[in-house]
Amino acid sequence: MNQPERSFGVLLLAAGKGTRMRSQTPKVLHLMLEEPILYYPLAAAQEAGFNNLAVIVGFGGEAVESWTRNNFPSAAVIWQREQLGTGHAAKLAQPWWSAFDNIMILAGDAPLIRAKTLADFAARHIEKSNDCSFLSFKIEDPTGYGRVIREGERLRVVEHKDAKGDELSVNEVNSGMYIFNVKALSAVIDKLECHNAQGEFYLPDALALIAAGGGRVEAICEGDPDEYLGINDQFQLASAADIMRKRIVRSFMEKGLQCMDPSSLWIGPKVKIGSNVIIHPSVQLWGETEICDGAFIGSFTVLRNAKICGDANIKGSVRLNDSIVGPRASAGPFSFMREHGELMENAHMGRFVEIKKSRIGKDSKVPHLSYIGDTQIGENTNIGAGTITCNYDGVRKNSTKIGDNCLIGSDTMFVAPVEIGDEVSTGAGSVITENIPDGALGVGRAKQRNIQGWSKRARTEKDK
Repeated sequence: MNQPERSFGVLLLAAGKGTRMRSQTPKVLHLMLEEPILYYPLAAAQEAGFNNLAVIVGFGGEAVESWTRNNFPSAAVIWQREQLGTGHAAKLAQPWWSAFDNIMILAGDAPLIRAKTLADFAARHIEKSNDCSFLSFKIEDPTGYGRVIREGERLRVVEHKDAKGDELSVNEVNSGMYIFNVKALSAVIDKLECHNAQGEFYLPDALALIAAGGGRVEAICEGDPDEYLGINDQFQLASAADIMRKRIVRSFMEKGLQCMDPSSLWIGPKVKIGSNVIIHPSVQLWGETEICDGAFIGSFTVLRNAKICGDANIKGSVRLNDSIVGPRASAGPFSFMREHGELMENAHMGRFVEIKKSRIGKDSKVPHLSYIGDTQIGENTNIGAGTITCNYDGVRKNSTKIGDNCLIGSDTMFVAPVEIGDEVSTGAGSVITENIPDGALGVGRAKQRNIQGWSKRARTEKDK
């Protein structure tokens, strides 16, 4: 899908407020499968081989610009401080797109467009030597879309608010996705006028001007209509998310993913899944999560920017954020690991365990009811139930280090900073405030006192 370097630029229109979204968030930054709407057309353009990208920003432009620079750093950002229409946006970007032979203009709020569609679109434009090409589609209810009016070999686009009479019943509509020969667009861009219901400069008016000058304009009506759906409100956002969800799940299942209930599986667009993976119902995979070969993911698990290594077992009801589960390691049920936690090979975290910014060594286990924070645990160490690393002193987070082959008694409290050597044991119920050398037993308990007759006296006092 690679395109000649200077043949095409791709301009994303992302300046709109999105009034019907009923939100102060710029429309293109609303999340769909936990990625902004704008991510999808930009990623599709890149996948199709277009490397020269620019984004028009306006409402909430600082946030849109910041996101673009962080996620697509090579893309240019162009400001449209007054939103005076798509034609006005294209005019503002002219100094940028003048460097190319052709300019593809896409809607930033149309996230379902596929890379293959964009590549085929560009190929058709070049093959036919068009001065302007645009994608159209047919829809049962064309309300809100510009109508494609075909009059013999001529065609024009009428915006919905300007359509009259029979034009309103036309169901072939403009997708808002164009390719212009740069010379042809340059010749008409200054001729656009704003004599319309919106008082805006419409980019579709450039089609009529190009055609009037003898240029070749083609509406390409093919492909899946879902690809061209724009987002204008929260219902449309939810519908688009479901379409994308089904598309992503299907693509993984076609490659061998075993999924018992595809309708309950949510997978983000950046997720990677290897072979021989099994996922049970009601699982969410977000961000840059990677599931390696042979892994099992149990129900009600939510993984975000997690890596699950080969043959690992996520038993269910597990939350992992920015963490790694090593080869043949296991987690769950009902466990949580976050902020760069790591289970090494064959390690285990069990029921009601929280691990934060810690490494659990090879063959080590934290089976249940424990909090492990800012801690390094060596190999083949067992952490008893109820163990807590007390890492916060009210000012800073402090670290705990536990060595290899240790046996930590239940309900041990490690008051960090503290270091525990290899082959160490601790007595159940200990509060460990000092380092323990290799091979030692650490016991830190208050001395037990038995007060004879206390229960009887307490009951007598209560009855008085």
